[in-house]
Amino acid sequence: MLIAEIISVGTELLLGEITDSNAAFLARELAARGVVLHRKTVVGDNLPRLQEAIHTALSRADLVILGGGLGPTEDDLTREAIAAALNETPAEDPALLAWLEGLYASRGRPMPGVNRKQAWLIPSAEALPNPNGTAPGWFARSGGKFIVALPGPPREMHRMWREQVLPRLPLPDHALHTTTIHTHGIGESNVAELLGDLCLAANPSVATYARRTGVDVRVAASAPGEAEARTLAAPVLEQVRAKLVQWTWGENTDTLAGKLNQMLNGRTLGVIEAGSAGTLCTLLADQPAFLDAAVTVDHRRLITLGLTPVTLRDLGLVSEQAARELAAGAREHLGADIGLAVVVQTTGEHAGQAYAAVDGDGSAHTVAVNWVGDAAQARDRAAVAALALAYRATRLGGQNA
Repeated sequence: MLIAEIISVGTELLLGEITDSNAAFLARELAARGVVLHRKTVVGDNLPRLQEAIHTALSRADLVILGGGLGPTEDDLTREAIAAALNETPAEDPALLAWLEGLYASRGRPMPGVNRKQAWLIPSAEALPNPNGTAPGWFARSGGKFIVALPGPPREMHRMWREQVLPRLPLPDHALHTTTIHTHGIGESNVAELLGDLCLAANPSVATYARRTGVDVRVAASAPGEAEARTLAAPVLEQVRAKLVQWTWGENTDTLAGKLNQMLNGRTLGVIEAGSAGTLCTLLADQPAFLDAAVTVDHRRLITLGLTPVTLRDLGLVSEQAARELAAGAREHLGADIGLAVVVQTTGEHAGQAYAAVDGDGSAHTVAVNWVGDAAQARDRAAVAALALAYRATRLGGQNA
């Protein structure tokens, strides 16, 4: 078993100015190769704290991966911290320096003096080429353990990881097979209750996660090889699928909008949004079935799109009947095969109230959403609920949606 820790370096990460997508990428890469990740840590641009974090990680992990802090400025301290943690002195490597100078010369620019630190190396480390930037990585060995330093920009880090780091690592001979099932319309606690003792097993393991588009359920199995892991996971995976079939809309890399597009099977979709600021249209923007849309809260415009004045007067815009009328209007007035509408209340006493409706295949269906939250949450939940409703209605041919 190879145990790993990730240390993400940068004060901008601590301040929330940048989302740490690199650590998520590395976590997925490690899991896919059977490496056990115990901790992810974020450390600012502070040499003593970063040195301490490296020293602590080395005391309990076999592989320590640092992301960021390899730039040329004074606050880029990853090299210095690794050198200090290993009690080694960095020095300019002539080959690295020549490469850096040549890189700048090829661009017709002199190399700034501050960039010389990017040519540093310590005795226990080898440089990792960076074809996409000026910061070589480090691959160091110390006492049977491995320290990897990678540049922060994802485009540079991803390529260096795959081309330079993975071939150097003594990866375990175990394989991890995972399948993630996506659901909507059921809460996480209800999912856990349905799955029961399946969630208590260690291998295969079953875990639930609340996501923007519903609750995800991950089934994972570890074995000496991919085929064995897949075989081990299969019976548990089938049980999970059977228990959640009523709420499932996809698996793994599927998106809700993409699955809806598949279910439409060549039919077109028209959308009318009121109060959701185009959130639903944004989710559908890249789907070929998405034909046309109207995004407005102007009552006169909505009346021309199918909302009746009687419904507006008696029930209001954010009502089930208004959603039904606008879904029919989306089909008729936008010239689509299927009409989808969502109406959202984002302010006042009933903030968070929303309705979605789908019209097509000779039937119409609605869903109500009422969840406390800010305006952005209300719009997002309503848009996702509308997508899920349309998916269920088209998948079931308009029955029991």
